Amino acid sequence: MMAKIIKGKGFKGCVNYILDSKKGTTLLEAKDVRLKSKASIIQSFVSQAKLNPNLSRSVGHISLNFSAQDKDKITNKMMVTVARDYMQKMGIKDTQYIIARHFDKEHPHIHLCFNRIDNKGKTISDKNDRYRSEKICKELTAKYGLYLSPGKEKVKTNRLKDPDKTKYEIYNLLSQLVPKSKSWKQLLYNLNRYGVDSQFKYKGQTDEIQGITFTKNGYSFTGSKVDRMFSYSKIDYQLKQNVFSQDQSLKKSQQQSQTKDIVESTLDALSGIGSMQVHGDDYEEEAFKDRMEYEEEKRKKKRQFRPRF
Repeated sequence: MMAKIIKGKGFKGCVNYILDSKKGTTLLEAKDVRLKSKASIIQSFVSQAKLNPNLSRSVGHISLNFSAQDKDKITNKMMVTVARDYMQKMGIKDTQYIIARHFDKEHPHIHLCFNRIDNKGKTISDKNDRYRSEKICKELTAKYGLYLSPGKEKVKTNRLKDPDKTKYEIYNLLSQLVPKSKSWKQLLYNLNRYGVDSQFKYKGQTDEIQGITFTKNGYSFTGSKVDRMFSYSKIDYQLKQNVFSQDQSLKKSQQQSQTKDIVESTLDALSGIGSMQVHGDDYEEEAFKDRMEYEEEKRKKKRQFRPRF
């Protein structure tokens, strides 16, 4: 299963596209919108969007695409179940939405239109939405037993010709190096060791980075052309996650070490108390034994010196 996230400004265009009868559309589910007509659905979305007029892009539009291999097992009911699960994991909740199925392609697919202004007037975040969506799609593909394509890892690069061969070489390098890197400096240094040059793309005349290009063997590819997971924003997010994970592991290790020290100190203290008690019991026992022996000796002496008549 794959998701395609589309961002727009107007609900009219989104709703008209999703409910286009020429695509053999079937409306599978709708929530908190008036279903009298397309116009009433659009007006429902627009009215709620006014709760937060500062958000310029309040339209949420996502298509969920299933493999043609799953054509026989995918039902309308299953699509709705998967869509609900997807939206929940993406944080798309407590808001208006419609789910419709299209039949204009060979593979099964549905479209979601939702309001990024929820029922309480709060904004549904789209931060790192494409990165999060990719991970969630993989989770749901496994959860529902859907077909998983072999992916780039299974491609036999020795049979490829340039520029595809070089693109897959860069893909394999990024797959190995990104999870191990803690900063852009470290990542770019290691890429350069393998003959890959990197160049950032900046927004206008500013210092804001918009993208990245990788060059090898005279061929250049933007990060997203190598693979969507290697766009600048997704790599940047992953590097930050790597640092966060390392910090968390270090903190956990330190806490475990401190706990171990405390436990050992406590056990040592208890052991010392136990030793004192044992020695105390031994001392009293020895004293008692000596006293009894002394008394017995006294009795013997008395018997020896008792006068006889």
